[in-house]
Amino acid sequence: MLAIQYLKSIPRFLAVRGLGTFWKGAATSRFGCAQLREIAPPPLPNERWLRLRPILAGICGSDLATITARNTPYFSPLLSYPFTLGHELVGRVEEVGAAVEGVARGDKVLVEPALSCAVRGIEPPCPMCQAGHAACCLNIMHGAISPGIQTGYCRDTGGGWSESLVVHERQVLRAPEETPDEALVLVEPLSCAVHAALKVACPAAGTALVLGCGAIGLLLTFALRTLGNPGRIIAVHRYPHQAAFARVFGADCLVQDGPGVEEEIAALTRAERRKPEIGGSVFLGGVDVTYDCVGSSGSLDQALRYTRALGAVAVVGMPGVPRGLDWTAIWYKELRVVGTYAYGLEEYAGERLRTFELAARLARRHAAKLAPLVGARYPLREFPAAIASARFSGRSGVVKTVFEVTPEGRL
Repeated sequence: MLAIQYLKSIPRFLAVRGLGTFWKGAATSRFGCAQLREIAPPPLPNERWLRLRPILAGICGSDLATITARNTPYFSPLLSYPFTLGHELVGRVEEVGAAVEGVARGDKVLVEPALSCAVRGIEPPCPMCQAGHAACCLNIMHGAISPGIQTGYCRDTGGGWSESLVVHERQVLRAPEETPDEALVLVEPLSCAVHAALKVACPAAGTALVLGCGAIGLLLTFALRTLGNPGRIIAVHRYPHQAAFARVFGADCLVQDGPGVEEEIAALTRAERRKPEIGGSVFLGGVDVTYDCVGSSGSLDQALRYTRALGAVAVVGMPGVPRGLDWTAIWYKELRVVGTYAYGLEEYAGERLRTFELAARLARRHAAKLAPLVGARYPLREFPAAIASARFSGRSGVVKTVFEVTPEGRL
């Protein structure tokens, strides 16, 4: 079968990191660590696993960072190689293990990627899994499968960028046939956004600032407005198509990223802005909560400066490795800086819910609004073109690029 795999190779990694500055196609060339290959389908680890054939599989920022050698080395000892990429997907069940209940061949399903204690067959579960935070499982190096934090980063499971992968019964959530696949493939990133919006809630009459209007930033804007948290949402965008989606998803104020961003945010929040000899401005006042959906040194610096004293900064998803960051605002303003990763259990409307299931519910209810985020589809064989579409979104005008593995009706 066809699969896009990541091969662990220091020479290849260094080649992509070095050549990438001069040659934008380096990451998907024969020198890259990510390769389109013919491999054998992964076997079912035991009778509680299923085999899926992906329909659509998304390309996210962490995938791009991995492929282009711009990712942090933090996770490298926690993964097993070679792994097949792809953790955002909707697929159909091809094979069902003997002990699996409630799922049948041909069902359309979503995949919650975390490779937790339940997935690995470990009893009793670790404290994180017991508390409902499977994405923070302490046993990702142990159990019935090889190391890996998620589907798409473990050599035994496969991933969505292939023609076949295996998932544990606890990872699957049946999806309605009538819901468009374009909305369903967004459930995984939407669940990350829902988790961030609930974990670091903005006051009901407060102002939320969303830095970055890529897929996660736009879905976070949607989650904030749909879950009814802030009184006002300011979204900082880079491209016109991002601004258009941010407006549709509920942003009240749109700010173009660039030289004038500080002045605009200060004016919108009525913050007093003072300029030091070097560096960014000092804000007296600012927004109640900033959600950094970029994760660069520059965006983290902005987040700390633009947030009012005693406010909160949420670092959403898998950020980069910040360098030269001035942390003074954290202690001076007594900010609460919170990392939000993947999904878990959160309070919503008086219930304690799995954010993945809540995201799936929102995707079904708002499918017509969400589906247009998927703007480009590519077959696996057009891997370089797909990565270029996702990397250079300003040029492509696309928010979410996906691989179309199995067009509906062809399974």
